[in-house]
Amino acid sequence: MSFAQSTSRIGFMQALLACLFWGLMPVYFKQLQSVDALEVVAHRIVWSVPVLLLILYFRKNLASLGTALADRKLRWSMLASACLIAGNWLIYVWAIHESHILAASLGYYISPLLSVFMGKIFLGEKLSRNKWIAIAIAAAGVSVLAVQALDTLWISLALAASWSSYGLVRKIADIGPITGLTAETGILFLPFILFLVWLSFGGTPNPDNQRLGDDWMIDLLLICGALVTAIPLLLFASAVKKMAFSTIGLLNYLAPTIQFLVGVFLYKEPLSPSHIICFLLIWTSLAIYSTDSFLTGKATRKAPSA
Repeated sequence: MSFAQSTSRIGFMQALLACLFWGLMPVYFKQLQSVDALEVVAHRIVWSVPVLLLILYFRKNLASLGTALADRKLRWSMLASACLIAGNWLIYVWAIHESHILAASLGYYISPLLSVFMGKIFLGEKLSRNKWIAIAIAAAGVSVLAVQALDTLWISLALAASWSSYGLVRKIADIGPITGLTAETGILFLPFILFLVWLSFGGTPNPDNQRLGDDWMIDLLLICGALVTAIPLLLFASAVKKMAFSTIGLLNYLAPTIQFLVGVFLYKEPLSPSHIICFLLIWTSLAIYSTDSFLTGKATRKAPSA
């Protein structure tokens, strides 16, 4: 086995582990169902900051954070992405707590296709005929779901829109994945730690919910939210450097697929006929989109040698 093949295999395993982390995340957040969703997100952000700073320190990359935050334009970009990621996490955790895992997984299926459309609108990227067909089929799937599952459709669309918008901001911003996440959580650190302090002194969005100090297992899960955030991101960021981008793109659909299976088989969420039709159309759409991306990438790689 050549060095390149060995490196690619390591990258594949790293990306696979990252997607398994993300796919099984509903199981993790289900264990925190006794904690208010906003409080879960607050702890996830607050505990992530020291963990990410340590990662940057050991990677000798702390200077990149200071350089990024010194740039006024980049600070505004990080503020925008911080608000988008916080909103995305809040909707996602709330959806898991309220047993809407299927709606959440659908949102992350729609997101890549919405990102393609946003790339066309905001970045002037060209779309092939097949990609337009894929977007049209996905839109048809969402329309079918709107007929029978309008009450949860907003979850899917909000997750897809916030995640795609986050991706767009991060694509434009010249900052690395770990440094960017550290900057985002750093921006959110003060308001969320003040929120947690307010809760500890009697502030009460819901007095029946558990909070830090009530149960050691809940405490551990809240604090480990930082690791759940950082570990898959580190694995995926490392894998991107070792693998073909087309393979990375296909693996992106593994996480929502695992979430879908978790929702249906582990938590027995009802799968209505409109859900089945919608998911079939989305999967068809993603198959067309992925095949087109793979063939385009293959042709691009062959062009220099030709």
